Amino acid sequence: MTEPTPPQLKPMPDDWSRALAVVAHPDDLEYGCSAAIAAWTDAGREVAYVLATRGEAGIDTLAPDECGPLREREQRASAAVVGVTEVEFLGLRDGVIEYGVGLRRDIAAAIRRHRPELVVTLNHRDTWGGVAWNTPDHVAVGRAVLDAAGDAGNRWIFPELAERGLQPWNGVRWVAVAGSSSPTHAVDAGPGLERAVRSLLEHRTYIEVLTDEDPETYARTFLTQTAERAAPRFGGRPAVTFEVFAR
Repeated sequence: MTEPTPPQLKPMPDDWSRALAVVAHPDDLEYGCSAAIAAWTDAGREVAYVLATRGEAGIDTLAPDECGPLREREQRASAAVVGVTEVEFLGLRDGVIEYGVGLRRDIAAAIRRHRPELVVTLNHRDTWGGVAWNTPDHVAVGRAVLDAAGDAGNRWIFPELAERGLQPWNGVRWVAVAGSSSPTHAVDAGPGLERAVRSLLEHRTYIEVLTDEDPETYARTFLTQTAERAAPRFGGRPAVTFEVFAR
């Protein structure tokens, strides 16, 4: 018997001009989808980043007051590699983000500020493909992003935002979840892969604590293998995958 052909992934929508990526920590986007972001900025699209935390609890050997500023610098440098210059930090405490009204409000405010058509976030489910437990921060932020995309357009949910000059924005057309175990769409990873590797390497301090492997070998292997796993579902092309929720 032949193996069933896996369902093919659709190309990502391309009729948009502005995207906002909202994730919990520095390096979340670099592990998740920076090759796609490089392709988008190459095409002249605007992409901005919003990070809920500065990742200050991510390195056991560095105290948070030292680690936070270092990881923020690494994130800004990492974003620049793929053509992103606008990087914001919400300043929430790393590791203990709670899903709730406050988080939805913060993200809705960011969406109103940036007025994107596409919002990108990271896997909000309990596990990574059913084999590894996800972190509470990823789950809380990803879920709040999906909700805040609607909150941003409803003037009656957070009226205090309008009082701060942030008028409702109902222009979000899609929310794309990177790292999902149920992807629906993909972006060809080839054109942006080299920059994705360089972008991840900007998080060198974190990588050197995470693994004894040579940082470049580690980054290249991780991103290449991840992209190649999607190839059978995207016409044989290595790809960055997303689960896309249309609005």
